[in-house]
Amino acid sequence: MATAVQKITLSSSRDIPFNKLMLSQSNVRRVKAGVSIEDLASSIARRGLIQSLSVFPVVDGDGNEIGMFEVPAGGRRFRALELLVKQKRLAKVAPVPCVVRERDSGVLAEEVSLAENIERAPLHPLDQFRAFQDMRDKGMSEEEIAAAFFVPAQIVKQRLRLASASPALLDIYAEDGMTLEQLMAFTVSSDHARQEQVWDAIKDAWSKEPYQIRRMLTETTVRASDKRAVFVGVDAYQAAHGVIMRDLFQSDDGGWLQDSALLDRLVAEKLKTTAEEVATEGWKWIEVAVSFPYDATRGLRELQGEPLDLTSEEQATIDALNGEYQKLEAEYEGADELPDEVDQRLGEIETALAAFETRPVRFDAEDIARAGVFISIAHDGGLDIDRGYVRAEDEAPIVPEGETGVEAGGDPAEPVVQRAIITIGGQPVEAEDDEDDAIKPLPDRLVTELTAHRTLALRNALADNPHVAMTALLHKLVSDTFQHRMYTGALEASVRHTFFPVQDDALKDSPSARAVHERHEAWTGGIPADDSALWDWLAALDDTSRMALLAHCVSYGVNALYEKPNPYGGNGVSQHSLDMRLGQADRLARATGLDMVDVGWRPTVGNYLGRVTKPRILQAVREGAGEQAAQLIDHLKKGDMAKEAERLLADTGWLPEPLRLVDEVEAPAAKSEADSEDEGAALPEFLSADDEEEAPTDAEDDEGHLAAAE
Repeated sequence: MATAVQKITLSSSRDIPFNKLMLSQSNVRRVKAGVSIEDLASSIARRGLIQSLSVFPVVDGDGNEIGMFEVPAGGRRFRALELLVKQKRLAKVAPVPCVVRERDSGVLAEEVSLAENIERAPLHPLDQFRAFQDMRDKGMSEEEIAAAFFVPAQIVKQRLRLASASPALLDIYAEDGMTLEQLMAFTVSSDHARQEQVWDAIKDAWSKEPYQIRRMLTETTVRASDKRAVFVGVDAYQAAHGVIMRDLFQSDDGGWLQDSALLDRLVAEKLKTTAEEVATEGWKWIEVAVSFPYDATRGLRELQGEPLDLTSEEQATIDALNGEYQKLEAEYEGADELPDEVDQRLGEIETALAAFETRPVRFDAEDIARAGVFISIAHDGGLDIDRGYVRAEDEAPIVPEGETGVEAGGDPAEPVVQRAIITIGGQPVEAEDDEDDAIKPLPDRLVTELTAHRTLALRNALADNPHVAMTALLHKLVSDTFQHRMYTGALEASVRHTFFPVQDDALKDSPSARAVHERHEAWTGGIPADDSALWDWLAALDDTSRMALLAHCVSYGVNALYEKPNPYGGNGVSQHSLDMRLGQADRLARATGLDMVDVGWRPTVGNYLGRVTKPRILQAVREGAGEQAAQLIDHLKKGDMAKEAERLLADTGWLPEPLRLVDEVEAPAAKSEADSEDEGAALPEFLSADDEEEAPTDAEDDEGHLAAAE
């Protein structure tokens, strides 16, 4: 005979006036968490009470009900209703839906309270993302959704962006096949096909870090901070229907411009327009490029124009700015700290006054007719117009004194023919065997490029140290006088400007290059062209100025370049001369305190990491960031390895051998051994995590990044 199933009976529900309810001491929730009482009250005012309260009747000492009910489950809802009553938005006798439980049922009030709080299943983040999307599709704006759920509008934008990812990726995320941080990284691009393509490429890889996903999705784009993008302007790019990719979950420095071809076209058009305007001034030639190499003006004579005088309006503006500056300084002279608005205004005044220091220059019409102009984009995205350069073939013929109508004799100088260098994408094509784990010598061209950076930095350091410059000059004079070394020059003490036969694209915009150029321009404006006038001008200088000028001139003779020695003599440098040159360069570096890290050199894909073999890249990371960091990238292809190595080495102060002092070349090896004893100490947090744990991602560095997962 079958046993009858025991039927359960649910507790009855009814409306109870709020003033008949009281909070129970059996409520297990004691710690504040979740939505605040104020926000919950606002939610109830908007949507009503979504979930009933669970109550027990209150009895007296004899067990008789007294008409009051205690609330062991739903305490936060009770407090929110209580707040609404205090705000007079709810009547004291307003009926409240309640589930009334029997006191003698055998189930404790604490059990009811605990079960209600722990048995509820949290909403999966994806369901929340999709709910926001449904509300927006039905007409609610992002701001209205944010107001309804008491969150910032940015949070809603983030969650809507997550919901717009590829449906295939959302399904993978729903099945826990992808982390929230990885999904965040995919939202950089709105191209679902590309998102899925990237996931297919990395899903089986050992490392699937969010930064790798972002890099792969943006590898064909241009950063908004790129000087080309700053030059054109993001607004102009968007007006031409260009698309900008943004990352809502971490700082993206303005985003990425997706259409690089469109950007290049806009850059070319804007540069061309500028060139056409400059051409109306009557110049013989104009060269236009995004950037020119350092010493692009080599072999050209620079015209010395006459700065235009200030107009009365400009002088009045300068006087007004100086007066305002002095007034603010006097007003806050004794203050420990300037107010933000005052500090900002002082900075604006300084910038405005500095703009007047760079005066337009007037050239003679005859000079303009034979000279030219370089037009390019400056490192900060501004327009760089460099006027007044005369080519040798455009110089006016020199007529001997007493003769007329006779052209000067002499053959024109033969052009310098350089060895053809094949480049692809701006980089030289060099055969490399990455399958060989041996550390091979650096290519000669790369060493020359690296030492070009060091030479330029040495020039700047020497010009800032007149004492060392004087020592260097005296060293050369004493060597000539007492040791009979053969140096060319008019007085056997000349300083020959050394030019760079090869260089990377970053050299022209390096801090050292800008400092040398700015110093040279500052001196150029005051130096007389006439020989006699120059002597008188030099004689009138004070000792400090004379030393500074001497240091600047001597600095142009610095040559710390590596050249491939010629073992057979003839043209080129001998091994002995090269060793002497590099040794003296080390001595100058020590004397001036030059540190290539301090002057801004960092290893990048373009200037080193993309130019060497994989073993060299791993060696650099091992020396700069430790063995554990090298192991993280040793499985990558060379291109990806170089990009990750650039990030790992960014703030380590690592330098390749050609940029170190001689006695520092062995130091990285010792450092690497020390790092191996305590690898985690020098590594960033995400690299020092245990292998069995999930490594923290970029999004975890900022509390705001994970807000979408709440």
